[in-house]
Amino acid sequence: MTPPLLVIAGLRKEYAVRRGALRRRTGTLRALDGVDLEVAAGECVALVGESGSGKTTLGRCAVRLIEPTAGRIVFAGEDLAALAGHELRRRRRRFQMVFQDPYGSLDPRQRVASIVAEPLAIHTPLDRAGRAARVAELLALVGLAAELGDRYPHELSGGQRQRVGIARALAPGPELLVADEPVSSLDVSVRGQVLALLADLRQRLGLTLLLIAHDMAAVEQLADRVAVMYLGRIVELNRRAELFRRPLHPYTASLLSAVPVPDPGRRRDRIVLPGEPPSPLAPPSGCPFHPRCPSARPRCAAERPPLALVAGEVGEVEECGRMVACFYPGELSPRGVRNGQGPS
Repeated sequence: MTPPLLVIAGLRKEYAVRRGALRRRTGTLRALDGVDLEVAAGECVALVGESGSGKTTLGRCAVRLIEPTAGRIVFAGEDLAALAGHELRRRRRRFQMVFQDPYGSLDPRQRVASIVAEPLAIHTPLDRAGRAARVAELLALVGLAAELGDRYPHELSGGQRQRVGIARALAPGPELLVADEPVSSLDVSVRGQVLALLADLRQRLGLTLLLIAHDMAAVEQLADRVAVMYLGRIVELNRRAELFRRPLHPYTASLLSAVPVPDPGRRRDRIVLPGEPPSPLAPPSGCPFHPRCPSARPRCAAERPPLALVAGEVGEVEECGRMVACFYPGELSPRGVRNGQGPS
């Protein structure tokens, strides 16, 4: 069996909370709380969840743009968390990131050609002429005309800016691409084009993709597997088709119940969760989701469920282990109807 390209084990990220004139530490915000995840070469894994669930923090820690507090990040058999300085910079060409905001992620003082050429100057031995030729190839690869290389970012549309960001990330020839909500700030008419571009690039270049998204349409179009995050933890990990068909965690069911149904003759019952997500400064005891969970029992408030394998249905062929952090998985269906017994 081929080993995974990326292995994240026990990843934690904490921020000190300081208040007062003396900036004394008054608490700890736990953005990631012991995350485990494996991504195979050529696979697309989507990270989904509400704002503040830890999706972006996990993506940035995975490529060492943010330093984790604890845990391991193993890329191609090498622990990135143990590397520093020159050794880490040498390996950065193998994993790159596409940022959410195409307006803020590009230097407004640089022309497009210079933006795309910068990683080539850092990570490759190409001379000026070689870099210019490669920039033209990259712009064509992402569907941009070569003459756009002479323009500044403010002269481009939002979709064109995001294509420039993708071209810049592809410049050093990465194996892993982390895409942080790459279409969330774009017009609806442009989103489908950028998603189709990412799908095409993944197939043509053999890219491994870690997709951070809250748009379930993007997830359904690109992802092989989906990791659902809540309060810094993965609460469900499953194949995309299986997760959309039969979510196991009640939080996943509530997310899918909010996805619009394309058929105007049908409607989906919403699962409306009470309250707001708890603060990571003061997480609840036991299962972090239990204060909002329609299926919660006394055990949920007392014990924290681990992310564990769940067996498939009778007669079902299990191709990829489904995992869920819930003591009573599968009780809520996407239609908001209980599949099993109610809480006792």
